[in-house]
Amino acid sequence: MMLRLERDTAAIEEMDRPDCDPVLLHRTYAQFPLVNRVVAGWRSNYLECIRPLLVQRARAKILDVGCGGGDIAANLARWALADGFEVAVHGIDPDPRAIGYARQALHRSKLPAGVLEFHETTSTRLAAAGEQYDLVLSNHLLHHLSPDELMQLQEDTEQLCTGVGLHSDIRRSPMALGLFGLATLPLAGSSLIRRDGLTSIRRSYVPEELEQLLRTGWEVRTQRPYRNLLCWDAGRRG
Repeated sequence: MMLRLERDTAAIEEMDRPDCDPVLLHRTYAQFPLVNRVVAGWRSNYLECIRPLLVQRARAKILDVGCGGGDIAANLARWALADGFEVAVHGIDPDPRAIGYARQALHRSKLPAGVLEFHETTSTRLAAAGEQYDLVLSNHLLHHLSPDELMQLQEDTEQLCTGVGLHSDIRRSPMALGLFGLATLPLAGSSLIRRDGLTSIRRSYVPEELEQLLRTGWEVRTQRPYRNLLCWDAGRRG
């Protein structure tokens, strides 16, 4: 009999609290690249979904919604440049602490000027302003959202995106919870990665829940390890 893990909508991640310990928060942002490299799967997403889009676009604009410390946006910029594509990547987050860290990391990077920038804003504000992007994506954002907010993100993506929308997140399961807990034991106490990661898994959606919240034209794909990918293609609109 398969164990069922109910979605814990009341759980709050420590890094989302305004009084979060700034030292632990900084260390958490610093450890995101390692964790995302292992579990987030964006290299595969780039090769399978993003690079084919870039081949068709002369100079692609990419939007990373809820960018956190900015490591996913930076990696996408690096991969695109290494493949000879001209891109402009924008990372956005409503949390000024995240944008502050991302901008500091950008100063230490070797990316050319104008390729990557970070802004304290939301997808809803950008959509209202009439902004347009070839690719709109997010990483580990969906579990933060209520059903209404998830619907809003889809609507924002449709208004902002002329190409492909990709929203990647954790897929809730008892096995994912146990494996992540064991794998991140060495990080316990040094940052919020382990504590908040376990909370994130408990808050995350399973595919059946996401299916009930999809707007027309969207689909959910399951990926390994324990991932959901919410996808939309502007080319199939209508």
